[in-house]
Amino acid sequence: MKLILVGGHSRNIGKTSVVAGIVKALVELNWTAIKITQTGHKICASNGKDCGCEVPEHEFLLTEETEKSMRADTPRFLLAGAKRALWLRTRQGELVNALSKLKTEIATNDYVIIESNSLRKFIVPDLYLQVLDPTKEDFKISAQEFLDLADAYIVVDRFNQEIDIEKVAINWQNISLKNLMDLKKPWFLVQSEKDFISQDVIEFIKKHLNK
Repeated sequence: MKLILVGGHSRNIGKTSVVAGIVKALVELNWTAIKITQTGHKICASNGKDCGCEVPEHEFLLTEETEKSMRADTPRFLLAGAKRALWLRTRQGELVNALSKLKTEIATNDYVIIESNSLRKFIVPDLYLQVLDPTKEDFKISAQEFLDLADAYIVVDRFNQEIDIEKVAINWQNISLKNLMDLKKPWFLVQSEKDFISQDVIEFIKKHLNK
């Protein structure tokens, strides 16, 4: 199995769009695409609202999507061309309880892409991408924890202004990205009008997947 993990520093910054873009660009790989949602006190980690997706304490819910639409994240994965789309819901801090079930569910799949930061605590994927949006000041703790472990960073150019990646860090007063840039890892600029993906990103992924 080849596994890609896509995380991001905050909510609603384009992580799902990046996953869908990768699936669409490499549709021949018959992806299994997975969305992981963690909740706490009826607040969804995906959108920060009471969305009704909370599961009982110490339990989890893993469901398979069948609808292709732009209605929600997992239907978007199927619409992009994923062979399978799964949605895993747990409470904050209880993702570990679902790992055995998740691993069993995807054991026979060749190419898997998962939208999650927290999963990086438990697995080492073939490729870990971090999505950053300079217009969003919030920087989640889970993103900070694994930021330096990313293999590459995808910077969202929200207004298609060809922003200077070297100046991205100024938007986060309490977070320094200078050390990351010193590591000389790849930084990719993507635009919403181009499905949050670029040919450079796809070529980078293909190289890591030996395609």
